[in-house]
Amino acid sequence: MATSEELHKRRVEAVARGVGSTIPAYVDRAGGGTITDVDGREWIDFAAGIAVTNVGNSAPRVVEAVRAQVERFTHTCFMVAPYESYVAVCEQLNALTPGGFGKRSALFNSGAEAVENAVKIARHATGRPAVVVFDHAYHGRTNLTMALTAKNMPYKHRFGPFAGEVYRVPMSYPLRDGGLDGATAAARSIEMIEKQVGAENVAALLIEPIQGEGGFVVPAEGFLPALREWATAAGVVFVADEIQTGFCRTGDWFACEHEGVEPDLITLAKGIAGGLPLAAVTGRAELMDAVHVGGLGGTYGGNPIACAAALASIETMRELDLAAAARRIGAVMGERLRAIAAGDPRVAEVRGRGAMLAVEIVVPGTLTPDPAATAAISAACHAAGLLTLTCGTYGNVLRFLPPLVISDDELGRGLDILAAAFG
Repeated sequence: MATSEELHKRRVEAVARGVGSTIPAYVDRAGGGTITDVDGREWIDFAAGIAVTNVGNSAPRVVEAVRAQVERFTHTCFMVAPYESYVAVCEQLNALTPGGFGKRSALFNSGAEAVENAVKIARHATGRPAVVVFDHAYHGRTNLTMALTAKNMPYKHRFGPFAGEVYRVPMSYPLRDGGLDGATAAARSIEMIEKQVGAENVAALLIEPIQGEGGFVVPAEGFLPALREWATAAGVVFVADEIQTGFCRTGDWFACEHEGVEPDLITLAKGIAGGLPLAAVTGRAELMDAVHVGGLGGTYGGNPIACAAALASIETMRELDLAAAARRIGAVMGERLRAIAAGDPRVAEVRGRGAMLAVEIVVPGTLTPDPAATAAISAACHAAGLLTLTCGTYGNVLRFLPPLVISDDELGRGLDILAAAFG
C-alpha cells in the first residue's frame, strides 16, 4: 500500500489544485469515531465528513443494504424506470420532517442541488422572483447557491457573475449583535425585506436553523418563529436548509423542532445516507406538486444504492436513538468546552446544540476575530491525532461534528487532545 507521502506526490500531479484537504494523510479505513490512514495512524474524528457519517463510517446496516442493492441493480434512472426504494425514502422523509400537513419529496444528489430545487419550487409555486438569505449563510458552490452564500473566499472569489434576485439581510448572531433578542433581530430583518425588496416580490426566505460554514451561529430564541410567522402572513415560502443540522445532529431529528418551527420546504443531504451522495427537498404537497411533470429530476437523483443506504441509515438512527446520543455528546463536550473557555480569554463563546458545537476565537479582551490562533489550535489537534475543522465568516471558529456513534472513550480522548491544543 502506498504511503500518505507517496499518495500526496501522485495527487499533486493528478488532482486540481483548487480541491483542498484538511489533513495531509490518506484514509485506509474508518468506523465508529476514528479514521485510520494508510500509514496506520489513528485519528479521532470530530468532523464526520462534515456532518455526513452521523451513523458512523461503514455502519453495518448501511453496508448490508448497499451490498444487497448492488447485486440487484445499480442504476435505471428513476425518471426512466422507477423503483420502490426511491418511493420509500420519500415516505420516510414525509413522515420524519416537521409539520403535520400533507407532504411530498423529491430526491437529488447534493445539498447545493437540493437548495437550487427548493428555490425553483418556491418561484414556480408563487410566481415571484426574489429569494431572501442571511448574513454568514452557506448554501453551496453552484452558481445560484454561490449567490445565496455570503462568504467570498474561498467560495465565491472570481467565480461570478452570479444569479440575480438574491437579497441578503442580517442574521441573529447574539455574540456580535449586542445580544439582540430574537424577536427584535427578526423585526430588523423583516423591515429590511419589506423596504428594500417588497414582500410581494419574495418567493422564498431561506435560512439555516443553525448556520454551518458561517460559524455555527445559533440565532436567539424567537428569531426563527418570528420569521416563520411573517413568511406565512406574506405568502412567502419558508425554506429551512437542514443540510448540516439534519438527521439527529442537534439532538432532534431536525433543528427546526427545537422551537416548533414547521418549514414549508426543507432541504436535506449530508447525514441522510451514511456517506453515500443523496439529497432531498421535502415540503407541503401543494407547493411540491405545483411544478409541472418533468420540471424536477436529474439522471442520478435518488440513485438506488444511495436510497438503500438512506433507508438503512434512518433505521439505524431510530434503533440507536441517535438524537439522544447527540444530546449526550453535547452534554459531555459542552462541559469540557466551557471549562476550556473559563481558562482561556481567547474563547469568546461556546455555542451550538447537540453534537454540533463550536468555539469562537478572538483577540483577548475584544471581539476581534483571530483566525491565526484558530488555525494554530486546529493544526495542533491534527498533529496530535484529532481531526477538527474550522469555519466562520472570519475564519475564527473551531467546529466539532463527531459521528453520533462515537464511543465515550474516543470522545474523551479527543477532548483531552483539544484541551492540550489550547495550551
